[in-house]
Amino acid sequence: MTVLQRLGVFLILLFTNPGLRAQDEPLLTPDQLRTDLRFIQDSIAATHPEPGFSADEAQLRQAYQQLATQLQQPMTRDAAWRLLATLNPVYADAHLAITQPDPYGQSAAHLKAGGTFFPYEMVVDAAGTLRIRAELGGDASPLAGAQVEQINGVPASRIVTQMLERLHGDTPAFRADLLSTRWPFFYWKMFGGGAQYTLLLADGRQLRVPAADTMPAWLQGRNSAKKQFHFEQLAGGAALLTINTFAWPDKRQFNEFTEDAFRRMRESGVNKLIIDIRANGGGNDDMWIDGVLPYLADQPYRWASTYRKKVIKGRESANEKLGDIIDGEIGNWQQPQPNHPLRFQGTTYVLVGRNTYSSAILFANVMQDFHFAKLVGAASHVRARQSGGTQNFKLPNSGLELGVPRLIFQRPSGVASPVLVQPDIVLPDDPFAPQALVEAVQAL
Repeated sequence: MTVLQRLGVFLILLFTNPGLRAQDEPLLTPDQLRTDLRFIQDSIAATHPEPGFSADEAQLRQAYQQLATQLQQPMTRDAAWRLLATLNPVYADAHLAITQPDPYGQSAAHLKAGGTFFPYEMVVDAAGTLRIRAELGGDASPLAGAQVEQINGVPASRIVTQMLERLHGDTPAFRADLLSTRWPFFYWKMFGGGAQYTLLLADGRQLRVPAADTMPAWLQGRNSAKKQFHFEQLAGGAALLTINTFAWPDKRQFNEFTEDAFRRMRESGVNKLIIDIRANGGGNDDMWIDGVLPYLADQPYRWASTYRKKVIKGRESANEKLGDIIDGEIGNWQQPQPNHPLRFQGTTYVLVGRNTYSSAILFANVMQDFHFAKLVGAASHVRARQSGGTQNFKLPNSGLELGVPRLIFQRPSGVASPVLVQPDIVLPDDPFAPQALVEAVQAL
């Protein structure tokens, strides 16, 4: 579908579906929308060291030209996102994206005002198959695994395709995984809310299901340490260390957590450690450099080998002028601590998966390249060579958010192939039974 066709579809939706537009929501003028589009292009040009790292630049230029000619009608912020976000798959990098601002705040306000969401958490694949995973919020559902063929009479494959055309991320598979995680929010932003939904399942059942007034699962527990990282001793001398983020605001709390985990492992004689970062979307490198590697590293290491950066405003120096693109080598090597009293001497495995990204990929690269652990999981959906140093901008009129990286890092080994992260041990990772991968590693 061309940009012109997409625009037509969503302008029809905008003015015919009251769930897509609150009565008091202001409309943005075409001039304001074109200003936002120019702001996107200018911000990327001033910040990104190499847009062609992930995007086909000829395709990107064409996409900009098409959008510029089609911004002819007033529209709401959400309608603007539905159009501008068609750039995201062209960018093909989860750090370079046009996104909705403050999803938690928007969702909370929506619920407070009496709004609702699609009643299930879902699983999507890149082929467009849509299955129910759980009740909205994450509670188990008797319909788990059921394939949905239609929603309100519309083929599920068409709905999924329209949503994937606006999702950000490195690969189609990554974008499908992102949509799986955030389905209720994105469905609301694409198609609005409703009091109930009519679902046609692949087995022929037709269900009429009321909408739900629960916060989507991916927005819950953001500030709960117990949900973000936890430690569990397993049978057979194994232990599971789950770290769902490296963006935790209290670094001291995280370091105390990991120290306690490694102390408990030492006291109980654990000889197999499984570190689960399948849900870890990244954060700050110093979280794992200071909080995890002191217990595992047995040789000097660095978190990347080379970098390419754009000198942006505020980071100029006598030797680095504004706008310069600079290539360099990472010369800061971290030293192991062989005499650390809690140093782990057993075998370590790192589980990588659908939502592993950003700093979590850098962590996985280090663990793999320096043989501190073996990576385990399904075939990866993200690049080993990561962008970073993301700068966040607010579009001046719509208020949508734009993320733009100013750095690109090569993995520590310097090896460019394979392009995508490749686990040392490839094992299936069932989205309906995440514990199965842990159990498979226990059996190794």
